[in-house]
Amino acid sequence: MISINNVTVSFSGTDLFNDITFVINPKDRIGLTGKNGAGKSTLLKTIIGLQPLEKGSISIPQDVTIGYLPQQMDLPIGRTVIDETLSCFDGTLKLEEEVKSLTALISERTDYDSPEYEKLIHKLSEVSEQLDMLGNINTRMAECEVVLKGLGFKQEDFKRNTSEFSGGWKMRIILAKIILKKPKVFLLDEPTNHLDIESIQWLENYLKDYNGAVVLISHDRTFLDNVTKRTIEISLGKIYDYNAPYSQYLELRKERRAQQIAAYENQQKLIKDTEDFIERFRYKPTKSVQVQSRIKMLDKLERIEVDLEDNSSIHFKFPPAPRSGQIVVKATEFGKSFGTKEILKDVDFQLERGEKVAFVGRNGEGKTTFSRCIIGQLDFDGQLKIGYNVSIGYYAQNQDELLNPEKTVFQTLDDIATGDVRVKVRDILGAFLFGGEDIDKKVKVLSGGERARLEMAKLLFEPYSLLVLDEPTNHLDIRSKDILKQALLKYDGTLILVSHDRDFLSGLAQTVYEFKDKKIKQYKGGIEYFLEKKRQENQDVVQREGASFILSSAQEQKTQNSSKDHKTSSKEDYQLKKDREKQLRKLKSAVEKSEQRISQLETELQNIQNLLENTSNQTQENFEKYESIKKELDNEMIYWENATINLEQFE
Repeated sequence: MISINNVTVSFSGTDLFNDITFVINPKDRIGLTGKNGAGKSTLLKTIIGLQPLEKGSISIPQDVTIGYLPQQMDLPIGRTVIDETLSCFDGTLKLEEEVKSLTALISERTDYDSPEYEKLIHKLSEVSEQLDMLGNINTRMAECEVVLKGLGFKQEDFKRNTSEFSGGWKMRIILAKIILKKPKVFLLDEPTNHLDIESIQWLENYLKDYNGAVVLISHDRTFLDNVTKRTIEISLGKIYDYNAPYSQYLELRKERRAQQIAAYENQQKLIKDTEDFIERFRYKPTKSVQVQSRIKMLDKLERIEVDLEDNSSIHFKFPPAPRSGQIVVKATEFGKSFGTKEILKDVDFQLERGEKVAFVGRNGEGKTTFSRCIIGQLDFDGQLKIGYNVSIGYYAQNQDELLNPEKTVFQTLDDIATGDVRVKVRDILGAFLFGGEDIDKKVKVLSGGERARLEMAKLLFEPYSLLVLDEPTNHLDIRSKDILKQALLKYDGTLILVSHDRDFLSGLAQTVYEFKDKKIKQYKGGIEYFLEKKRQENQDVVQREGASFILSSAQEQKTQNSSKDHKTSSKEDYQLKKDREKQLRKLKSAVEKSEQRISQLETELQNIQNLLENTSNQTQENFEKYESIKKELDNEMIYWENATINLEQFE
């Protein structure tokens, strides 16, 4: 479908890609991998046409549409979330206007047999057919709701202005627009960077079943394994194509690396032996022919390159944790608000020495806020106590923004180093992949990943009994995340991790705390246990919670009113009481029937939403069915509200 043919891309005279060739097939699921700076993002830009080629060509058929998600992009201001999302259908809106215009023109004409009239009829038929293929406004609105909710937006967010949202939420809107356009090829650069676990799982399911090709860059191992079936590694300007998902690729890569290193070492020995021969006999006339022959051989020799830096990793361990009290953090009836916006309410939480826990949940539910309250950055309501002899090390999502941009990498650590550790600054920087001239770079020229590593290195200069790490794996590649995970597994202190990375949390966090609806819910088990429980809850509880709430509230009100009736019954006339009870039964029956219908419609709506998560089921008929059920549910809710008001007024 898309052919990359002998492509070379250069920067400042150095080849980033050298004569690479591969094909993206119609239903490929490709993961691009390689160390930071290898050229993964540049390759996507090259395919989309944003990066010029030094030589070679990229062939894209005219009917192939591409949906490209970069790591950074902004939205125009002044639109609501739903309007901005619907703007991806601007082409269909123009078709709708054209249908209206043609219909008006035709209705004004009476020359039914003229060629002009036939042309108008033909044009209207053609445009109407295109519009039918794209769907009507109700279908498009339903599609937008499904995708936006899948990516974490709530119904009440749809009418908010996009300017009210953070950069991460704006990227979700951009991703939603790309998904809704249904391109034949997705090019996605770190699509999970700003998503929570639920949204990542939704995107996984969508991409797995998508009827098109997907090429993505991600440092989320689980996401790669669940979505991709093919892995293309970029190394030293070349590509290595594996017909396998990421974890299988790693095993196959070990075999290739072993063969490559063996061939490299053999060639290096040959080169050294040849150079020794040339040097030894260079000035002997009797050996001049052999010397010249070997010189020509070396000139023509195609040198084997091995990415020797591949074996460099972040090898480190955290200092031993000072012993703290048994209770490290305790919160009672804890609450936190920003102005009138309540984030957390009546929260009870206790963390004991040596525990390793994960904070998970949708963005905006209070994970970072609670973490900042623990470390003392924010005030709060209720009680939150830090235990005896607890020293806290904190790594924030935006911690890299707090670095002094004018300092060098070395100065950043040297300024905080005291005592014997001062002589180890260079060694520690080397462990975090800052070697050679890198330590003299100013912070302002570092990449996001380099800044993240530098901030993590700062935590090694002081022993802490509690580490609070907020999204520590952002900007780290998979290899670096594995090394960090191993260090945290060996850390003997108490650990709080805010993370959406399932592979990183697996085996590391013993307890998961979910932040949802201003509360914190504990799951005594790892991330796999939490995900399984959430899957069960989504199947068994979510479908009924709306109806259950209504029924329980009605029952509570019924009990209260029954008590009131008992007190006043002796004062009422017998006949009036009978008439009243009859009318009361009638009103209650209307409410109960409406509640049953609401419960039935909510179940039907949930079923059709689950159906629409599979791209193969996203037909116009199913979207229209979704819209029809939703409309009926809205009408039934209005009827129930009126019936309930009548019942309450009568009682």
